Amino acid sequence: MLRALRGGGGRLFRPGPALGPLRAPPQRSLPQHSPPVPAAPPAVGRWLLACSGAVAGAVVLGGVTRLTESGLSMVDWHLVKEMKPPRTQQEWEVEFRKYQQFPEFKILNHDMTLTEFKFIWYMEYSHRMWGRVVGLAYILPAAYFWRKGWLSRPMKGCVLALCGLVCFQGLLGWYMVKSGLEEKPDSYDIPRVSQYRLAAHLGSALVLYSASLWTGLSLLLPRHQLPETRQLLRLRHFAHGTTALVFLTALSGAFVAGLDAGLVYNSFPKMGERWIPDDLLAFSPMLRNLFENPTTVQFDHRILGTASVTAVTALYLFSRKIPLPPRTRMAVASLLAVAWVQVGLGISTLLLYVPTPLAATHQSGSLALLSVALWLMSELRRVRK
Repeated sequence: MLRALRGGGGRLFRPGPALGPLRAPPQRSLPQHSPPVPAAPPAVGRWLLACSGAVAGAVVLGGVTRLTESGLSMVDWHLVKEMKPPRTQQEWEVEFRKYQQFPEFKILNHDMTLTEFKFIWYMEYSHRMWGRVVGLAYILPAAYFWRKGWLSRPMKGCVLALCGLVCFQGLLGWYMVKSGLEEKPDSYDIPRVSQYRLAAHLGSALVLYSASLWTGLSLLLPRHQLPETRQLLRLRHFAHGTTALVFLTALSGAFVAGLDAGLVYNSFPKMGERWIPDDLLAFSPMLRNLFENPTTVQFDHRILGTASVTAVTALYLFSRKIPLPPRTRMAVASLLAVAWVQVGLGISTLLLYVPTPLAATHQSGSLALLSVALWLMSELRRVRK
């Protein structure tokens, strides 16, 4: 029995120390998922819509400033100093003498009086001050919403891009004005800003306006649960292409304004006695005609305008075959109505030799048409699964 109690090596078996209470094995901490980012409050969407409205006001006011030939009246640029307008007679005379040193006065307005100068100066001053108001309307609420934590990470990137673009827009405006203040000894044309810089200034304003309006609508309008059919997909692509065409047509209007191309061939539908005028390709090399020949610029704007209203009409007819929510149908019908009103305004502006009130209304109509096209795109957005 003694041997039985011995181990294989002849040693006695000795019990080990007493086991303590059993403990549960340590549990690994599960990965903590961050809570979903809450949606931006409606105040952010309403702020962006208000900003888009402010940009629209700046575009319209800039168009009136261009139509009244007031854009070159302020010959220098200071962010803060120029916010105080001249008040005394002496200050106005100093400002007038500065304007007299530049080509527009020497060539075009050499007989202008101080009273007439005050009008064009205040037009440009209003445009510049409105631009500063637009900048503050973006930057100050953006800082507030950021501090309150109401902006998600993607929204922060969007807001930063919008604030950067509005600052760039102001610098681009002064860069445009400088082109009209330069002495050009070899040119006998009236002083005007570069049509390229004017188009860049307007184009960046349209991008700022479109981005603000689109983001605001995306935050405020609930998406429709539309069935993803082939016809709906085609309608969505059609709407995107039509919006791009409307944007391009509005941008081409900057070249028309920059070259005063609305004052040549004031007839419709023909240009003079011809469908295609003789001087359409008068410049060499040929590519210059697209951006520097007033005849070609007006011809291109006519073609783009006709293509836009045709595309909008076709979009409306195609949408009639697809079941759509009432709000979406309203957007399509509004787009058709605004497109045809815009065409009527454009033709009337041309036939009446570009009167300022009608031309300003036509420029505002381009913004209205772009706005309704963006609204329709927002209505047709794809719902994320």
